[in-house]
Amino acid sequence: MLYTSIEKYITSLNTASIPKERKEVLQPLVDYMRSKVDISAPIALNFVCTHNSRRSHLAQIWAQTIGAHFEINDLACYSGGTEATAVYPMVIHTLKNIGFQITDDSAADNPRYNIKFGEHDAPVIGFSKKYDAPFNPTSRFAAVMTCDHADENCPFIPGAERRIPVTYIDPKISDGMPEQEATYFERSEQIATEMKYVFNHLV
Repeated sequence: MLYTSIEKYITSLNTASIPKERKEVLQPLVDYMRSKVDISAPIALNFVCTHNSRRSHLAQIWAQTIGAHFEINDLACYSGGTEATAVYPMVIHTLKNIGFQITDDSAADNPRYNIKFGEHDAPVIGFSKKYDAPFNPTSRFAAVMTCDHADENCPFIPGAERRIPVTYIDPKISDGMPEQEATYFERSEQIATEMKYVFNHLV
């Protein structure tokens, strides 16, 4: 069961606000996941962005959380980059404000975060890594490209059954500016709303 604040937040997301053009972008992801559900096969998604620090983590966390909301079984969501950096702190701040319970178990430059969305659900383990790191799947997964740079500069993801571009504007454009917090919240909400739209097509 999800934390009450997160459950209420997901319920409030308005998928009708998604433009037709974005629904067309999301359709290949819907189709891939539906093909797995139809044969009762596990779903594995690896969200890929250049630095694995912002968009790919938001997409991974929201996909896992909203999958739990819709009670999608055998779902495992991952993230990776073309290089490893660190989860950007404003991502963690944004998720905490929505109701995620987050701790980190390392003071290193690239900390590992335990990101819980429900009392009895396993946490999402969030840390920056390359898309082909041992933590991530090596076969039978879809590579979901969340940024244009990674999509253009990483044309081959070993082991991926499908490569699906679902790109987002980088909230990094607001770093150090007064609108930073609002921009990260907006990007998080866009990703959450679109993941709700995708998963709603599986039930």
